[in-house]
Amino acid sequence: MSEAAPVSPCVGVCTLDRQSLFCIGCARSIAEIAQWPRLSAEEKRRVIEQLPSRRASLRVRHAESGLAPG
Repeated sequence: MSEAAPVSPCVGVCTLDRQSLFCIGCARSIAEIAQWPRLSAEEKRRVIEQLPSRRASLRVRHAESGLAPG
């Protein structure tokens, strides 16, 4: 029995950061969001593993600019 695929990390805040082009809500790229339904479970896990560092960089950048990410 294989592990279930991870669920989408979408939090309903669908706004792209203009500099990084990552979603401020989930930290995925447009391509990752668009391809999510077609990604394998392993590909989804790889994307999810990258999200914490992306969120951290979004928080730092927005804190420096006086904006707060979603």
